[in-house]
Amino acid sequence: METETPAKLPAPANRNKDKQGAKGPRRGGAGVIIVILVLIGIAAAAWWYFDQQMRERDSGRDDALAAQINDLTQANQQLRRDVDSLRSRYNDAESMNRGIREEVLSFGERSRALEDAVANLSEQRLNNRDAMALNEAEFILQLAGERLALFRDASGAMAAYRLADSALAAAEDPLFASVRQTISAEMQALAAARPMQTRATLNTLADLRAGLNGLPMKANPSSTAEQPNAQRSRLREILDQFVHISHDEAGSAFTLRNEELTRSLIALDLRAAEAALFARDQEGFDAALKRARQGVETAFDTKATEVRATLASLDKLQATPLAPALPELGTALSELRNLRTTRALSHPMKAPLKPESVPTGPLQAPANPDPATSEEPTS
Repeated sequence: METETPAKLPAPANRNKDKQGAKGPRRGGAGVIIVILVLIGIAAAAWWYFDQQMRERDSGRDDALAAQINDLTQANQQLRRDVDSLRSRYNDAESMNRGIREEVLSFGERSRALEDAVANLSEQRLNNRDAMALNEAEFILQLAGERLALFRDASGAMAAYRLADSALAAAEDPLFASVRQTISAEMQALAAARPMQTRATLNTLADLRAGLNGLPMKANPSSTAEQPNAQRSRLREILDQFVHISHDEAGSAFTLRNEELTRSLIALDLRAAEAALFARDQEGFDAALKRARQGVETAFDTKATEVRATLASLDKLQATPLAPALPELGTALSELRNLRTTRALSHPMKAPLKPESVPTGPLQAPANPDPATSEEPTS
């Protein structure tokens, strides 16, 4: 075995140098450590500062987020309330639409009932208008016949026949056209008889009465036979103040009467002629005109133009027949009645519409509407 030789120890001088050399590096390492520790502190302070800043920023964000969440929560609650309100309104609108639909259906039923009623009323109106026209024509024809039979008033009968023809012209049924032809034939027969026109005759008599005041009187023969003033004695003049002497000549009764009384008597004769005209009394009419003519001829001056015109009018009235032979009426009336009877048998009047078929109360929706015809309202 080999023996190990112990290491040689350095010299003491070298040992001191090594101790000095070792002390030098130890002092430089402590400074580095101090610097490192300072840097670590600075880094820790910076980290702490940034951490506080981050925490403050995060805390602000949390508060903002909390505020936003609160706002969103409130908005969500408001939206829920709005949705609930809209849902309630939608339900109300749906029920209202359903009610409106039911009312529209009832309107349709009522309108159909009203259309039927209006159509029925229109037909009845036409029938009633024709019936009124026919009733009027029948009444006027009957009145014309009675007036002609009672008063021999041909002019009044002619006017009545014209009214009856106008009434029949208003009827829309052509079935009654033949009655109008019969009416026209009877009017021609009345016109051919040439009856006296009552209204024109009454107007002529009224004009004669009014003209009596303007007719000149004849000259009084006593006034022409007066003596001159020179031949009249004084005693005669005194007696004339108390006594009036007149002469009554034959055939001149009107000349000796008072002038106003004479005109009144002639007017009374003309009034008697009017009464005879209304009564269709030919003899009384002629006698009254004869008395009036005699009075005018006797009392008034026949040389005057007004007197001659009055006498000519009286002669014309006397020459016109008061009640000539008139035709018998009644054919048109009988034909109208027969046609109305035939029409009533061939066209019976329809029964009027029952009042229960037309609703008159307020509109009400049906209790059980048909589900097959109901539709949901569209939103």
